[in-house]
Amino acid sequence: MFLSRFSLTAGPTSPGSGALARRWPAALGFMLALFLLMPAAHAARNILVVGDSLSAGYGIRQDAAWPALLGKRLSEAQFDYNVVNASISGETSSGGRARIGALLDRHQPAVVIVLLGSNDGLRGLPVATLRDNLGAIADAAQKRRARVLIVGQRLPPNYGQYAADFHAVFGEVARARKTAFVDFLLEGVASDPQFFQTDNLHPTAAAQPRLLDNVWKGLAPLLR
Repeated sequence: MFLSRFSLTAGPTSPGSGALARRWPAALGFMLALFLLMPAAHAARNILVVGDSLSAGYGIRQDAAWPALLGKRLSEAQFDYNVVNASISGETSSGGRARIGALLDRHQPAVVIVLLGSNDGLRGLPVATLRDNLGAIADAAQKRRARVLIVGQRLPPNYGQYAADFHAVFGEVARARKTAFVDFLLEGVASDPQFFQTDNLHPTAAAQPRLLDNVWKGLAPLLR
């Protein structure tokens, strides 16, 4: 209605109406540009979780897994973020490295949480390979201007020196890439059998809030 009325009255019948008509296309273009930019300015940002079964919610309901609980915490705290859980049970650091480019392209995250390495360690894969893969994942995310959180893992003491070298890698990569860092995902959980399923490997639903609290310590400073 407004456009039709303006086109009928904007003519040479009144002083200045020609100048007004000439300004109208520019004003319309400016308003259209603002309209198109508004959704992007208010769109929630993504937090991308790249992990293995410890983040995929293996053996429990998906809505009970810590990434789902993270989504609820962010909403309750009125943080404007969505959680994209791209974790896969059985995933290794090599698998995460192979997938990270496509995940970054698809989700364009503001934050990437890397929780890989457990399966590398359980299979006795070379620590140097784990280091290279974690570094490559962090590099790829940082090149897209995403903030990165690396979450460390541990192996049982019976793995000997390999267990010590394995755990040290996570902190080394975090320091080298200047990322946020959490020392151990299962802090406060690993030593308590009641928090594990019958396979003695995967945390129960009751353990998930503790995992979230551990991740939150490193994540919260990144939510700016």
